[in-house]
Amino acid sequence: MKTPFRIVQILALLVLNGAAGFSQPTKEIKYEGLKIIYKKIPKQVLTASLFIRGGVANITDEEQGLEALTLNLVLEGGTKTMDKNAFADLCDKLGTDFSSNASNDYSSMTMQCLDVNLDKSWDMFADAILNPALDSNEFRLIKQQMISSSKQQDANPDTYLRKLASQQIFSGTPYGRFPNGTPETIEKITLDQVRSYYGHLLGKKRCYLVIIGNMDEKKLLDKIKTSLAKMPEGTLPPKIVVSGVTKPGVNIKDRGIATNYILGSVNGPKYFTPDGPMFEFAMGIIADRYFVELRTKRSLSYAPAAFYTKSLISNPLSQLYITTVDPKQSLQVMMDIINDVKKNGFTAKEVEDKKKQYLTRYFMTNEASSSQAGTLGFCEASGSWRIFDEINNKIDMVKTEDLNKVFNKYMNSVAWTYLGKKDKVAEDDFKQPEPSKEKLPGSKVIKDKKE
Repeated sequence: MKTPFRIVQILALLVLNGAAGFSQPTKEIKYEGLKIIYKKIPKQVLTASLFIRGGVANITDEEQGLEALTLNLVLEGGTKTMDKNAFADLCDKLGTDFSSNASNDYSSMTMQCLDVNLDKSWDMFADAILNPALDSNEFRLIKQQMISSSKQQDANPDTYLRKLASQQIFSGTPYGRFPNGTPETIEKITLDQVRSYYGHLLGKKRCYLVIIGNMDEKKLLDKIKTSLAKMPEGTLPPKIVVSGVTKPGVNIKDRGIATNYILGSVNGPKYFTPDGPMFEFAMGIIADRYFVELRTKRSLSYAPAAFYTKSLISNPLSQLYITTVDPKQSLQVMMDIINDVKKNGFTAKEVEDKKKQYLTRYFMTNEASSSQAGTLGFCEASGSWRIFDEINNKIDMVKTEDLNKVFNKYMNSVAWTYLGKKDKVAEDDFKQPEPSKEKLPGSKVIKDKKE
């Protein structure tokens, strides 16, 4: 019988050797002032994403949701030459899909199409971006859909927990704004506001284009020359300045729900730094330990988690998460695991095992052209798209002692957010990591506590 670790090794080899298209070199092209990140892969599906830098720095507190609503309307509301229904019918005929996304640091407008239908699909993509109809009826429909979605999110405990944490950590900063808005801010947005905003949003200084697919480079540049290259120069986006978790804290929100939700947030390194990928790697091992201790051994939670929120580019966070009916015991075990690593470090075996798992998951997640486009776009927004091609080397060179140092460096003050029954916890249940030692010996196995 093959061991789980051996199976992971086999999967890693299959992915690395089988996904030949994934290993094609990425190329940066500067064409008529527009930055293009191009990766040719032998797949039948092509993805083109126009990324817009700035995110929540582009809007004010009163404009939360404005960029998201605007980009939704641009891609879903038809163009000046083709109404919404005709546009949607042609998409169905071609098998082409359009979507938009708004996040804290950037937004994007994306097209996915079959490479045999590229010519017509590209014309639609360019027409939508450069000549959107911005129709009043479609504006009202999309606006109401966004308001309804925003209201539903507050009813979801997981979503509301993250909203509470964001307000707790980033209040008064750009990250305290919500890219997709709130019911109150979306309600006040007008069509004239959308038209004016979009007129100033696009520009070569603020945008970059990511193309993933089996497309000839000359043909690509010819298409861009007659379409997206016509965008104005524009201006650079404002910079986001935030301080994140500056001191330990606890925010307890009383809600009569069956399961209590807990999220601990700690400042992490920026992704495009030597510490970034290593810290993400370390949080993956913490997640494994949480699963074993909190779910498998103690049955305190169905899905405990630990992760590195690198999507907050200007101020990444490491986050400790659990849903549980026993928050006191869960909090204690969560911090015991953190303190064990700070005191004793990770084991060499943990690190070697995690390398295979990390790389297998990374490559499998990015097999689709759309996933590669999204990851490349994120890496470029973080500092450089090149980290996408370098990540396997960075992870392969991770050493246990370096991982221990990085974890100790950043795993300090925790801002705790709690959503659930207030009488189940007290403020002193929310522990802080113990100060770390300068030298770290090998890790010891965590012993079960006697209940």
